[in-house]
Amino acid sequence: MRILQVHNFYQQAGGEDWVVENEQRLLTRAGHEVSQYTLHNNAIQQMPALEIAAKAFWNKESYESLRRKISQLGADVVHVHNTFPLMSPSIYYAARAEKTPIVQTLHNYRLICPAATLYRAGDVCEDCVGKRIPFPAALHSCYRGSFPASVVTVAMLSVHRMWGTYDSKVNAYIALSEFAKDKFIEGGLPEQLMRVKPNFLVEDPGIGSGYGGYALFVGRLSPEKGVITLLDAWEKLEGRIRLQIVGTGPLQEIVAERTTEIPNATYLGRCERERVFELMRNASALMFPSEWYEGSPMSMVEAMACGTPIIAGNQGVLATIVTEGVNGHLFESGNASALAECVEEAFKNGDELARMRYPTRQYFESHFGAKDNLATLLDIYQQAIDAGNG
Repeated sequence: MRILQVHNFYQQAGGEDWVVENEQRLLTRAGHEVSQYTLHNNAIQQMPALEIAAKAFWNKESYESLRRKISQLGADVVHVHNTFPLMSPSIYYAARAEKTPIVQTLHNYRLICPAATLYRAGDVCEDCVGKRIPFPAALHSCYRGSFPASVVTVAMLSVHRMWGTYDSKVNAYIALSEFAKDKFIEGGLPEQLMRVKPNFLVEDPGIGSGYGGYALFVGRLSPEKGVITLLDAWEKLEGRIRLQIVGTGPLQEIVAERTTEIPNATYLGRCERERVFELMRNASALMFPSEWYEGSPMSMVEAMACGTPIIAGNQGVLATIVTEGVNGHLFESGNASALAECVEEAFKNGDELARMRYPTRQYFESHFGAKDNLATLLDIYQQAIDAGNG
C-alpha cells in the first residue's frame, strides 16, 4: 500500500510528532511505501499576522503541492495528522480532487475546541462542544491567550463546518480512545466515520526493575499537564519521597526555581530518549497529574512498556487506563493534597508498587503493542479506501 502522511509540525516537538514517526517506521517495516508532505510552524516567525490568518483558512500552496505529490506517488490513502495552522483544511480538498481517500487522526480536540485542549482557567471546559460557531473561545481568548488569533481560529472552524469539510471530505477519523471518540461525536463529528486506535511503541524499551525508589514526571511543562499541582503536592510531602522531573515548556522556569526550594525534588530539563527510558525503568511510579482530557499520552505508554505503575488524576481516559491497585493509583484530579496522600500511601509499601510492574507491562502488551496497532491501522485504511470507492 502507498501511504502519504500529512503533518504540520509544531514549533515545540511533542507526542504527535513521535506518533507520525512511529507509524512511518511501523508501516515501512511491514513492507508498505510511506511518503510525507510536511510543513513546520517555525515558518510562522517570518510571516505577517494577516498571512498566517489567511493560510489557516485556505492555503493555496498546500492545496496545489499536495495535489502534485499525490499524483506523483499514486498514493492509495492520505493520512492526515495535523493541518493547523499553516496547511489548512485545503489539503482535504486536494486529496478529494485527486480521488484519494483521507484518514484523519484526532491527536487533540481542535475540531471541537479552538484551544484544542477542552481546558480553560485551570479546569476542564466544554463550552464550545457541540456549537457550530464556538464563540466562547473568542470571548475568552482561548487560542494562545490572544483575542485576534482566537477569532481567526473560531472563524476557520465555523466556515469549514458550514462548508461541510469535516463531514464530507474525510473518509475515516481515528480517535485515540473511546472517551475521545464519544467527545468528538458529542461535538458533531460523524459517528459512522469514527474509529479508535491508541498510540503505540515500535521499539520496546523493556521492563525495568523500579529499584530507583523515586517518582518520575515526563512531559510538557504547561498548566494543563498538572505540573503545578505536582509541585504543590511535593511541598506537602516535605522531602519524604524523591521526585525527578523531565521536560520543557512554558512553566520550565517556575519548575526549575521551585525544585530548588522543595526537598528531594530535581528538575532534569530535557533528556535524550534513551535517558528517559532509563529513568522510566528505574522509577517506582510515573506521576501523571494531567488536568485536561488526554488522548493517548506517549509518556504513559512508554512508562507502561517499562512496567512502571502510573499515579494519575481520575478523569477522562486516564481513569480508564489506570485500574486502582492493579497498574497504578488514581487521585482526585487537580487536588494537591489528594495527590500527596496517594503518593505517600503508595510509597509506604514498596512491595506493592513492585507487584504492579508485571500487570502494568501486561496492559501495555495488550493495548499498546505494535502488531495489533498495525492491523487496526491497515483496517482503517481499507475502510477509507472502500468508502472512497463507494
